[in-house]
Amino acid sequence: MTTMKAIVHSTTGGPDVLSLTERPIPAPGAGEVRVRVHVSGVNPTDWKSRRGATGGPGDGSEQVPNQDGAGVVDAVGEGVAAERVGQRVWIWEAAWQRADGTAQEYVVLPERQAVLLPDEASFDLGASLGIPALTAHRTLTVADGGPDRLAPGSLDGRTVLVAGGAGAVGNAAIQLARWAGATVVTTVSSTRKAELARAAGAHHVVDYRTQDAAAAIRLLAPEGVDIVVEVAPAVNAVIDHAVAAPNAVVAFYANNGGDEITVPIRQAMMPNLRWQGVLVYTVPERAKANAVADVSAALADGALRVGEDAGLPLHRFPLEKTGDAHAAVENDAVGKVLIDVVAR
Repeated sequence: MTTMKAIVHSTTGGPDVLSLTERPIPAPGAGEVRVRVHVSGVNPTDWKSRRGATGGPGDGSEQVPNQDGAGVVDAVGEGVAAERVGQRVWIWEAAWQRADGTAQEYVVLPERQAVLLPDEASFDLGASLGIPALTAHRTLTVADGGPDRLAPGSLDGRTVLVAGGAGAVGNAAIQLARWAGATVVTTVSSTRKAELARAAGAHHVVDYRTQDAAAAIRLLAPEGVDIVVEVAPAVNAVIDHAVAAPNAVVAFYANNGGDEITVPIRQAMMPNLRWQGVLVYTVPERAKANAVADVSAALADGALRVGEDAGLPLHRFPLEKTGDAHAAVENDAVGKVLIDVVAR
């Protein structure tokens, strides 16, 4: 076989700009591996990029979407150990500043972006790591005094508030924080999402639609929360300030609900509260390397899971329905949207 199936778009826009095509199978260059993609993961960043949030193709060139995926290394370039052929791997940031994401049968990328996937971990799990788990790691490692690495016991004695515990990043943050020893409180907006957050491992769940969230969180954590993993800073800023412990950090990774926040100066000054922006693509290189290593360690420990019983239901689409998969994420599907590049 000399060609492969791939999803491409050469303009920005809605899911309809995505099309299925045949392309030559690429060869890996120096320092690269080629991965036979089994499952591609879809994240909000993928549809936002497709719509032009990060520029997108403007010269008519083809872009293959999707940052995350999992598969098997089937070829290596110069300087890469031959033993890597046959390895099961998870992929991160395949399409960041590159034309080739994971919505295709084969992808070539720098070998460090194809990370060993343990035999006991499914391709579904591997394709669900990437953006969510690396983002979650960063939010949990930016507090004053650390830790800057996650491991069992590294968050002992800390209380973590995860806003939106039924989302993909929220789910990963709950699981990583539990693995590291934190007490985890999360907020949700429905009974269904509360069930998912508990399945992920949250110790306490607060439904902000039926409860006074700040009062409920303060009751659960009288001394305040040390780390806030925040998906909707514009909406939740009042709650975050009300429940933050001295020297806490609010690590925000999205702008759900609005593009601007208002910070009450003295209420933030007195406890030395810090607001920390998190964009996984541009975190410091050392932090990215730490995140990849720690997520791999958590994976090896069996601390990361996907599926209904892990609080992250799976929604599957075949490769030719990638547009529908993007639309599902854009329409706030609860759970993880995956594309079966290799038919099940």
